[in-house]
Amino acid sequence: MNARKAKHGGFLTFVFTLISLVYVFPIVLVVINSFKKKAYISRKPFAIPTDKMYVGLENYVNGIKKTGFVDAFWTSLFITVLSVAIIILCTSMCAWYISRVKNKFTTGLYFLCLFSMIVPFQMVMFTLSKLADMLHLGNPLGIVVVYLGFGAGLSVFMFCGFVKSIPLEIEEAAMIDGCTPIQTFFRIVMPILKPTCITVAILQAMWIWNDYLLPYLVLDMTKYKTIPIAVQYLRGGYGSIDMGAMMGVLVLAIIPIIIFYLVCQKYIIEGVVAGAVKG
Repeated sequence: MNARKAKHGGFLTFVFTLISLVYVFPIVLVVINSFKKKAYISRKPFAIPTDKMYVGLENYVNGIKKTGFVDAFWTSLFITVLSVAIIILCTSMCAWYISRVKNKFTTGLYFLCLFSMIVPFQMVMFTLSKLADMLHLGNPLGIVVVYLGFGAGLSVFMFCGFVKSIPLEIEEAAMIDGCTPIQTFFRIVMPILKPTCITVAILQAMWIWNDYLLPYLVLDMTKYKTIPIAVQYLRGGYGSIDMGAMMGVLVLAIIPIIIFYLVCQKYIIEGVVAGAVKG
């Protein structure tokens, strides 16, 4: 029986390894082509760069110059870090309140957050664009408010599931010791929420960092550009694309989010499982 289980486990490991390689292969392909001359990217996309194909860091330098990558990087970093921090803070407090205060208002608020996960973005994007323009949200600080609204649904859902698994006696003991509700949340509840906080941070950071449509609709393009928007400036007239520079910029764009994911990945399964607890 044990031999059968071991064999079955090895087979599944092999299958999932192949699936993982399929997902990783496009990234490897982008990295390989970022060191080739433009002519060879289309002609021999799967070939390893040789002496004739290899151009070193030329594609990276051209991409940085043509797209204004440095400014776009700092804009994307500012928006992503601030948006994720505010989403975690606001939604964790909201989820704690919803889970601990049982009335019609909190129930309605919870279902409203769930409903926001169902509505497709395409249904509201034109109204959102007009409203953001009226409220002067076309700047990095303004778009953080928009991201908070769109990121609240999933985050509140996950935090609520985790908060329900926290024994109420811990918070009652803190109250008896003289903690105010705010102190109880930040000193007792928030440290326990760490796995879910990191999980939410990973999911939201990957979405916000790679998002193209929302910044394109909201931000003032004459002043602010995120990395996905800056990459589009490598497309020339009549469909021409500087593929070499684009490959180089894409590699630079995915490195920060991959590093962030690898650093935090050990917490994501724990946070997802805990967030699925039913109350």
